[in-house]
Amino acid sequence: MRIVAILAAFNEERFIAGCIEHLFRHGVEVYLIDNCSTDRTVAIAKSYLNNGVMGIESFPRTEYFNLPLLLKRKEEVAAMVEADWFIHQDPDEIRLPPRSDLTLAQAIAEVDAQGFNAVNFLEFTFVPTRESPDHDHPNFQETMRWYYPFLPSFPHRLNAWKRQPNRVEMEHSAGHRVRFPGLRMYPESFRMRHYQFLSLAQAIRKYVERRYDPAVIARGWHSWRSRLKPEMIKLPKQSELRRYVSDDELDPSNPRKEHYIAKAELAAGLGG
Repeated sequence: MRIVAILAAFNEERFIAGCIEHLFRHGVEVYLIDNCSTDRTVAIAKSYLNNGVMGIESFPRTEYFNLPLLLKRKEEVAAMVEADWFIHQDPDEIRLPPRSDLTLAQAIAEVDAQGFNAVNFLEFTFVPTRESPDHDHPNFQETMRWYYPFLPSFPHRLNAWKRQPNRVEMEHSAGHRVRFPGLRMYPESFRMRHYQFLSLAQAIRKYVERRYDPAVIARGWHSWRSRLKPEMIKLPKQSELRRYVSDDELDPSNPRKEHYIAKAELAAGLGG
C-alpha cells in the first residue's frame, strides 16, 4: 500500500526535515508543493528525494497568502499521483496512529481492510509558555512539552482518505474535512501533534507578517489571524496546559474550542 502526504510549504525550513523523517518512519511518502520559499525548504526537501520525498513542485505565490488556491492544487495532486491513500499534511504537524505499537501505514492498512475510506485526527496543540517561551530551534519537539486538546467541532481533521475514482474536495472546509460520495469515516480517531508556533517571534512571522487575501477573509477564513497584532499575543501559563509524557498518554478530554492565540485576539477586540 502506498500512502502519500501532500504537503504545502512556504519558508518552513525549521519544520520540513522533521516532518518528512517522521512520515517516512511511518511508511508515508511526501509530495511537496512549495509556495516559492525563499529559505532552505526546497534544498532540505531535495535531500530526501527517493528517500521519503517522491516529488517536489513549485506553486506560484501571489501578493497574498491564498489557501484556497493551494487546497485546489492539493485536490489536483491527489487525482494525479498514483497512491492508495492520501493525507492532507502541514509542515508543523506530526501525524500519529491510534496506538504507538503501529505505524501510520499499518494503522491505515487496518482501516482499509475493514472497509473504511477516511480517517479523522484528534488535534493536540503544542505552544510555548510564559515560563518557557522560546523553542525556535531544531530540538523543539524535545523541549516544547505543553499542550491542549483542540476540537471546535467533530470531525475537525477528517483529512486522510482512500483514493477515489473522482476528485475529492477539501477547499470547501479550509482543508479540515475531505468530502466525496460514499465517505465512510473510521470510528476511532487517529492523533496529531500540532506545533502551532515555537516562540513569540515565530508567531509574529507566521501570522502577523503574512498578508491575507481580502476575498478569502470575506469568506470567513483566517478570522483572528488576519486581525492579530504582536501586542495581543499572550502566552499561557504551564498550569493552564497539560504536560506531554508520551503519544499514548495524550489526553483528549475537555478540549478547547478556540486556540489560546485566538482568544487573545478576541479579548483585545473586546477591550479585555
